[in-house]
Amino acid sequence: MIILIVGGGAREHAIARSLHLDPAVTELHAAPGNPGIGRIATLHTTDPDDGVSVASLAAQVRADLVIVGPEAPLVKGVADAVRKAGIPCFGPGAAAAMLEGSKAFAKEVMNAANVPTAGARVCTDRAELAAALDEFGAPHVVKDDGLAAGKGVVVTNDRAEADAHGAAILGSGGRVVIEEFLDGPEVSLFVICDGTNVVPLQPAQDFKRAYDGDEGLNTGGMGAYSPLPWAPADLVDEVVRTVAQPTVDEMARRGTPFQGVLYCGLAMTSRGVRVIEFNARFGDPETQVVLARLETPLATVLMAAALGRLPELPRLAWRAESAVTVVIAAQDYPAEPRKGDPITGVDAAEELEDVHVLHAGTTFDPHGALVSNGGRVLSVVGCGADLAEARARAYAGVAAIELPGSHHRTDIALAAAEGK
Repeated sequence: MIILIVGGGAREHAIARSLHLDPAVTELHAAPGNPGIGRIATLHTTDPDDGVSVASLAAQVRADLVIVGPEAPLVKGVADAVRKAGIPCFGPGAAAAMLEGSKAFAKEVMNAANVPTAGARVCTDRAELAAALDEFGAPHVVKDDGLAAGKGVVVTNDRAEADAHGAAILGSGGRVVIEEFLDGPEVSLFVICDGTNVVPLQPAQDFKRAYDGDEGLNTGGMGAYSPLPWAPADLVDEVVRTVAQPTVDEMARRGTPFQGVLYCGLAMTSRGVRVIEFNARFGDPETQVVLARLETPLATVLMAAALGRLPELPRLAWRAESAVTVVIAAQDYPAEPRKGDPITGVDAAEELEDVHVLHAGTTFDPHGALVSNGGRVLSVVGCGADLAEARARAYAGVAAIELPGSHHRTDIALAAAEGK
């Protein structure tokens, strides 16, 4: 099987790594990929947001399957262009990807499907913004309606900060979504969809704030772990029954079937499970730990979804081990991350037991040396018999890597490993 992966982050590197280990995959291609992906796949400079170019590349390399990783190409219709060219594609079309492209649209779908979620108001001017902030009160949850790379959300008790964030979104021509605050721990669950049927993966938990103790600004995610020893045994079944399947049914009813992965961002509130948000693709950094535990060949799963054949898929098999990933971020991330700093020690980290390193914001300098090229630079994944062992291995990998000015959280999965 020949597969083309669209994207170039740690999520796509995790997907590529899983496919590389799959005996059914004979060739891997990526556009644009990154230096880590380049070790196991052929890289192409094709613009990942240009559907016609991606479809042309897929035909050129004789791809049996195209996997679109990031949200921006999905919202721009890259999966539609690939399917129009007659090539199977894993990823929703532009209309279905609006579940992530517009939080207001996602709320509309959830309400139509009776999916449990936070109350919300969509604001298009300052008066509506002020009224919505008054209605829900603190803590204030202020979201950019559109795509914001995981950084368009502010949760704060400070009314002035909430108003300023909303005003900035309105000032740039966007819409603001004000939501009811949801208490309780957060859970991420990926659900594979073929337009009609759904197959859940294992849940994970990520850490959005930049610094230990959930301090600092929201980021794209600073680490994650799986499994969740504290989660209810019936959580996955409940989410499939009350969230994923009703949403996929509603999208099909609208004539815009959802084919790909539905990321369910959930809050375990005092009133039960509530949806915080939907994404139309694998989450980063949760993908890094979920795929590290998946035993069923990934290509089989994604091809079944792309062809509408999920019911033919055998029950997914999972490794009993735990996985923890820790993100190494560049200096000044998430504000204005510094680029061009040398990265050393990646090979040394990967020589450690049950440790692998996934590239995100990396590139080569003119002399061929590995340097930083983004905010979240590397994801270091450790696997072990339990979360404590997986944590120890992940942080040993982090310690082996040198990146001047970098920072990382030291508390990823700590509470769960301690049984809290």
